[in-house]
Amino acid sequence: MKLKFIRRMYDWVLSWAERPSARIALFIFAFAESSFFPVPPDILLIPLVLGARKKWFNLALTVTAASALGGVFGYILGHFVWWSGPQDYSGLAQFFFNNIPGFSEAVFESMQVKYAEYGFWIVFTAGFTPIPYKIFTISSGAFDLNFVTFIIASIISRGARFFLVSFLLYRFGEPIKKIIDKYFGWLALIFVVLLIAGFLVIKSVT
Repeated sequence: MKLKFIRRMYDWVLSWAERPSARIALFIFAFAESSFFPVPPDILLIPLVLGARKKWFNLALTVTAASALGGVFGYILGHFVWWSGPQDYSGLAQFFFNNIPGFSEAVFESMQVKYAEYGFWIVFTAGFTPIPYKIFTISSGAFDLNFVTFIIASIISRGARFFLVSFLLYRFGEPIKKIIDKYFGWLALIFVVLLIAGFLVIKSVT
């Protein structure tokens, strides 16, 4: 059932690839994914690069810039909206605790100590891996991570991820799309496993 839901959302995002406003949609999805949207922008990036392989660099630049800007929006949410008082969580925080798997108050509070020491690497890891980046953009703002450090980590990690994906698509082309279409169920399952593994890694170090 969950895989069917993911597939429907995948198809909806993918449907934008055939529209004239596809590049604008890519920017919007990448921006939103960094703060609240559940579907990674790679899903739309892939067919766009395959459809215009010579534009792989510009598409990677677009999605990187949008994702970094979305990360800033997430940081602002964490900094200004996450708390309703010195020690009180806002309605936004409670929404995330209730709806984001693995993101509990205990996990959030235990992350604070690690942010003080490993802030750059925490954001970098979240930006490059399947771990939900939005959790860490908001947490960075809530914990007052140095903004310059946050921006640098976001741009490097998001850029590394999207430029790598785009270059591989440019280099190897259509065979990668065929693999995604044929083995989407397995790829989605692997993605979920990696996602859970990411949360377990976070818990093990906090």
